[in-house]
Amino acid sequence: MIQKILLAVSGLGHAEEMMKTLKELPSIQSAKVTVLHVVPSQTTAAAMTDKWEEGGKILANAIQSLDLDPSRVSSILRQGDPKDVVCQVADEIEADLIIMGSRGLKRLKSILANSVSQYVFQLSSRPMLLVKDDIYVKRIKRVMVAIDNSDASQNCLNLALFLLRDVSGGQLILANINTDLGSKLSGIADIKPEKDTVLGNAVTAAERQGVSVRCVTSSGKPGEEICRLAEELNVDLLLLGSPDRRPSIAKSFVDLDRLVGASLSDYVRVNATCPVLLARTVA
Repeated sequence: MIQKILLAVSGLGHAEEMMKTLKELPSIQSAKVTVLHVVPSQTTAAAMTDKWEEGGKILANAIQSLDLDPSRVSSILRQGDPKDVVCQVADEIEADLIIMGSRGLKRLKSILANSVSQYVFQLSSRPMLLVKDDIYVKRIKRVMVAIDNSDASQNCLNLALFLLRDVSGGQLILANINTDLGSKLSGIADIKPEKDTVLGNAVTAAERQGVSVRCVTSSGKPGEEICRLAEELNVDLLLLGSPDRRPSIAKSFVDLDRLVGASLSDYVRVNATCPVLLARTVA
């Protein structure tokens, strides 16, 4: 399911560390990785030359640190606006996953600071793994999926099961949030879902693949509860579906209410204490 990975590197952050952790998973070991660094346009030829040299070093250092099979890694150094170039290259190589670092900027800050990761998530339909600068990347054992009846959530479930395939001691945590905002905050409760329900079918799918599964529930505001569960359950990777609400004619335009922090995916992206994989409905 994940055969082509685009790793966007800037010389800062934990994106390379995340890739090194991912490559330990049996399901990822045969994937091909394209390492991309984008050189922003400069005002003078001398500055441009310096940036190209710097970019070449960043790529070389990233590839060396990843220690990947040379036959499964390639590099691209390209000039342009980073957020546009990442989307273009992802389409060119038909990436199954984009990995990027993120500063975790909130609301309008991501517009004012021209957040690359936020814009890429807006404009690309491909799954995107965001790694904030202030988190600790751990070996992937506990993977949590925020589960509901959406197609995007089902896509996340499939991705999680793929990642956990043949992982010794791996565990899938299915989290369902009671969105009755009038209720008081609850503790974390383990549940045994009924068959032929969304959770029940997810459990069946996990057991069919030999993946250990745990179902938990809590109540409160969805974004806050998802982040709280991920932290308290010591989750290594969180998967969250993010349905695209825009009509096809508007796919090339940024969804502003997401950028100002009004969406669930934006809240989790900013506040989660572990890496977050955001995915939309499979086309």
